[in-house]
Amino acid sequence: MLATDDTIVALATPPGPGGIGVVRLSGPRARPIAGAMLVADASLAPRRASLRRIADAAAGGRHVDRVVATYFPRPGSYTGEDVVELSGHGSPVLLRRIVSIAVDAGARLAQPGEFTFRAFLNGRLDLVQAEAVADLVGAVTPLQARVAFEQLEGGVSALVADIDRALFDLIARLEASIDFPDEGYHFIDAAAASAEVRALGERVAAALRSAGHGRLVREGARVVLLGTPNVGKSTLFNRLLGMPRAIVADAAGTTRDLLTETLDIDGLPVTLVDTAGLRDSGDAVETEGVRRARGALRAATLAVVVLDRSVPLGGDDLRLLAGTSRTRRVVVVNKMDRPPCWGSVDLAAAGVEEAALHVSLLDDGGAPAVRAAIAQALLQDRAPEDTPVVSNIRHITLLETAAAALTRAAAAASTGATEELVLADLQAAGGALEELSGQRAPNAVLERIFERFCIGK
Repeated sequence: MLATDDTIVALATPPGPGGIGVVRLSGPRARPIAGAMLVADASLAPRRASLRRIADAAAGGRHVDRVVATYFPRPGSYTGEDVVELSGHGSPVLLRRIVSIAVDAGARLAQPGEFTFRAFLNGRLDLVQAEAVADLVGAVTPLQARVAFEQLEGGVSALVADIDRALFDLIARLEASIDFPDEGYHFIDAAAASAEVRALGERVAAALRSAGHGRLVREGARVVLLGTPNVGKSTLFNRLLGMPRAIVADAAGTTRDLLTETLDIDGLPVTLVDTAGLRDSGDAVETEGVRRARGALRAATLAVVVLDRSVPLGGDDLRLLAGTSRTRRVVVVNKMDRPPCWGSVDLAAAGVEEAALHVSLLDDGGAPAVRAAIAQALLQDRAPEDTPVVSNIRHITLLETAAAALTRAAAAASTGATEELVLADLQAAGGALEELSGQRAPNAVLERIFERFCIGK
């Protein structure tokens, strides 16, 4: 693990030119190190910004930049340690030099995530909130940012803490009845014990109900456009993107490889995939494209099946509908501007139970309607607005571990198992919740979490 008794320094703003750049110092010597860097240092007043000059002692005291220096005393700083932030001009050359001057004055270059790691160790954040910092920095859509910020504000942490407190109370009562059998203190009867454990299990299960939506927000969705040649997949691809990314032509088989682009659909980061038309053509290149299209379907979050109403439904269409019947999908009936060759009865006969979307992708309203249908399909499991969203796979896995242990404990209590057996499962559930919050997370877990942070955060 990293040392925590020294003073670290790093650039806290993104690298590259900008209007401003912030160099952050944190540790027991942050204030004296900053003082050694500043010209005519008068002691920095807590939480007051002051305009100073940076001098490079190694260059004979030459002035380097004018900065705004701000001192945040412990324990009320971001890290819980003494922190000094030096806000200078956003030249990468200048900022690297300021960091170098700080190192010469006794600071150590910070490792990725080390500032937030110290905040965690000093109790400023729990582990869920620390992970939310990285998610908030990396958010690419407003919805991702909102979910990460709610986690940083402690929504998930409070939910887990409430469950953990109730579980700890149950464990304490059970341990007391085991440790002091002659004191007249007995655990509640088996039926009541089972009910209490089941209630805790339901609270964990309720927290997990947001997990599907949460993972979708955090990790994004993969939406694959499928259909036979010339049904309008590439037209839809281009219109959803708002640019001519795919070649559109009357000749069948124009798209022969997967085309992927990213876009924001109602706050979800979506990877949109255009695929080759599904047919048996005998052409080796097109056949490979069809193989890749089928592979893309296996990895899809959502399939958008595009059909052409102006030509008869063929065997390839029917096979595609059958092959996606167990997949989350949107069925789009295109070319409504042309005379029809089939209708809703034919779709029903092909096993399509959901309502299909009827559009003409040549009209201005066609692609927006498909976009709205994609959003509705992806967000159908959206958590209620006032519900903390669990999105991190580590959190989900540990909650599932806790839920399984509580299920075992409830079953053991209801069948009259010994209190020791019930206690073992309750302790396993408690251990999972404490690892989630970071109360007893292994060092390897902490290192894996914080190594994905950027330097300076």
